[in-house]
Amino acid sequence: MGSYKVVVVGMGKRGMHHASAFQANPRFEVVGICDRDESRLEAAAAKLGAVAKSADARELAGSLRPDVFCFCTLPNLRLPMIRIGVECGARLIAMEKPVALTSAEGMEIRSLLRTSGVKAVVSHQHRYGVHYRKVKEIVASGALGRIHTVYGTATGWMMHMLSHLIDYTRWFNGEAEAEWVMAQAAGRGKLSDAHPSPDTIGGFVHFANGVRGVLECGAGAPDVTEVDYWWRKCRLGAQGPDGFAEVLTGGGWRAVTKSGSWSGEGCMNYDLDMPPYIQQMAEWLDDNAKVHECNFESAYKGFEIMMGFCRSVANRGQVALPLTTGADEIEMLRRSVPDGKVLLSMAANAKEYVSSTPA
Repeated sequence: MGSYKVVVVGMGKRGMHHASAFQANPRFEVVGICDRDESRLEAAAAKLGAVAKSADARELAGSLRPDVFCFCTLPNLRLPMIRIGVECGARLIAMEKPVALTSAEGMEIRSLLRTSGVKAVVSHQHRYGVHYRKVKEIVASGALGRIHTVYGTATGWMMHMLSHLIDYTRWFNGEAEAEWVMAQAAGRGKLSDAHPSPDTIGGFVHFANGVRGVLECGAGAPDVTEVDYWWRKCRLGAQGPDGFAEVLTGGGWRAVTKSGSWSGEGCMNYDLDMPPYIQQMAEWLDDNAKVHECNFESAYKGFEIMMGFCRSVANRGQVALPLTTGADEIEMLRRSVPDGKVLLSMAANAKEYVSSTPA
C-alpha cells in the first residue's frame, strides 16, 4: 500500500511527537509543517528533513492537500483548525485533547465533522501504554466480577487531565453511555490559564449499566505517593465484588482478585505510546471498519461528561446526558466559582496552585 500525506500544525513538544511518529511510520509522509514561531519551525524542519514549512496553516494545507491534517495547538484554536482540515480535503483530522473549551464549540465541531464525513481522532494516547492495556485486559476478563465502580484522579487541572481520566475510565467500563453527572469545584486561579479550569473539580458519573464513575482533578486530588513526577500522579482503575485493578500513569499497574495479587511495570512514554496511535490511523484510512480507538465520537462522549461537570458546578445539581443545547461552560464557571484560595491535598501542589485571583 502507498503512504498518506500529512501536514502537522504546531511544532511544540506535542507537535514534534506527532510529526516524528508519522515520519517513522512507512504508511505516512510528513509533507508540511506549520508554526508561527520561526525559530521553532526551522528547528523542526532540521529534524524532519525536506518538508514544506509555513506560518499560515490554511495556506499550507490548501496548497498541499494532505490526507491527514494534524494540529497540536492551544485549545482556543480547535474550531478554526477543524475548518481548515475540512476545507483542505483531508480524509482524517488528528487533534489534541480537549475536544473543545465549551459545549457550544464542541457541538459545532461535531456537526462539521459529521456533515463533511471527515474522520477524526483525539490524542488520548496513554491507553497504548502496557500498564493501561494490562488493566483493561484484567477488567475485560471478568476477574473482578461485575464492575460497579470506575475511578480516576490526577493533580493536574481539568483541561489538561480530566479528558484523559474520563476517556480511560469509560474504556474500562466498555464505553457504556453516561446518563447523568454531578460535580463540585473550587478555586479560580486556573480559570485564566490557556487551559482554563477550576483549580480543583470532582464529581460522579452514573452510567447506563449501573456503574458509578468517581473522578477528581486538580489541587484537591489525592497524592499518588508511588509516583514522583508531578504530572504523572494519576491513578485510574475499576472495582468489582471480586477485586480491583488500577494503573498509575507514572508507576505501573496492580490488581487483586480471588485468585491472588499481581503487579507490573509501566510508565507513560511517548516513544512507546505514539506508534500504535499513529498506526491505527493508517488502518482506519485503509478500512472504514477498523475504527480508531481514539475516534472523535467516543472522545466527544467523554467531553460531554466534562462539560456536564462544569454545568453541575455552575447550576448546583445533576446534569442529564447527552447534552442537547450548547453553552459556554467556562464563562459559567467564572460566574459561579467563588473567590478564595483553594485548599491543597499536598504541599507539592502549591507550585501550580499558589493563588486564586478572580478570572
